[in-house]
This record gives sequence, C-alpha cells and structure tokens, in this order.
Amino acid sequence: MTTAKDMLATYPADLGNIDPDKLARCIEACTMCAQACTACADACLSEGMVGDLTKCIRTDMDCADICNTTASVLSRHTGYDANITTALLKACAVACKACGDECASHADMHDHCRLCAEACRTCEEACNELLAALG
Repeated sequence: MTTAKDMLATYPADLGNIDPDKLARCIEACTMCAQACTACADACLSEGMVGDLTKCIRTDMDCADICNTTASVLSRHTGYDANITTALLKACAVACKACGDECASHADMHDHCRLCAEACRTCEEACNELLAALG
C-alpha cells in the first residue's frame, strides 16, 4: 500500500463513489510531480544558460504550486465539493501538459528536464483518469 492509500483507508466516513485506487494514485502523482518540478526549476537556475530556461523555470514553478494544491484538496473529504475538485483536476492536467511539453523541449540537454517531463506526464494521466472516473 501507499501512504495516500493507507490514509484514505482510515477515513471514518464513506468516500462515496470515488475509486480509492485512482484517488490515491492521483494524490501521489501530484506530490511527486510537485517535487520534480521544484527540483527541476532549481536545477535550471544552476545551468550556465539560465536565461534560455526562463519559461521552463516559470512552468515548473506554476506546475509545482498547482500540483501541491491539487494533492491537498484531494486529500480532504469532509465537505467535499465536486465542482472544486473537478476544476482543480482540469487545471492540474493543463499545467502538467504545459510543463511536460516545456521540459521535454530541453530533455536532450538536461536530465532534470527529462525526469520532470516524465513526472508531469504521469501526473497529467492520473488527473485525467480520476476526472473520467468522477464522471
């Protein structure tokens, strides 16, 4: 089991029709993506050609913030608001797509960008799968 899945299993009330496996996967993908984006932005700042990586740094930082927020909201179930959850999942998928595309454009020169792009793709997929499961 994973920490997110373990925590979901301890929730004392009914989670409703939410698939706990997809929810846990999404929470963990968001957390991993936020970490990768934060580390990638920091690594970009250490590159000699930092001026060429301005957009990458910005998308990394935006994606990390959105992923952290999404993971936090997905971890709370009391007073659940489907509209907020849906909006955040859509925003997170969009941010991950943008960041993944930007990082992929630098992946041949920077391994941190390659790894970040992979984390973004995984998170985008997890958000879209959870959105589909929510209906």
